[in-house]
Amino acid sequence: MKHRITRAAAVACASLMLSACSSVNVSMWPFGGDQEQDTSRAPAGATDYQCADSKHLFVRYLDNGAAAWVILPGREFRLNKTASTSATSYSNGNDALDIKNNEATLFDGATVTHSGCKAVGG
Repeated sequence: MKHRITRAAAVACASLMLSACSSVNVSMWPFGGDQEQDTSRAPAGATDYQCADSKHLFVRYLDNGAAAWVILPGREFRLNKTASTSATSYSNGNDALDIKNNEATLFDGATVTHSGCKAVGG
C-alpha cells in the first residue's frame, strides 16, 4: 500500500514539531524532575515588591516601561501600560497593576490580590 502525505498533514506535523521548541513550564513537565520555581530571589532584571499579608511579586519592565511582566508563584503574565493620571498603570483587560511612589497594587479583575507592595530597596 502506497502512503501519501498531504500538504495539510505535513504543515500540521511541522507546526507540532516547532511548537515543541517553545519554552516549557517546568512545573508542568510530565517526564519527572518536577522543579519548583525559586521565589526567594528576584528573577534577573525584575523588581521585588514585598506586599501585605506576607505576599510578594516580581515585576520586570519591558520596552522601556511600555509593558510589565508580572511574576507570581505559579503564574506569569504581561500587562501593557495604560493611560492614568494618578499612577503608572498596566493592564491586559482583566489583570491590572498600579504603581505610585514605589508602592504597587495588583488586581485580578475588580479583586485586589496584592496590596501595600513596596519595592525592595526602593
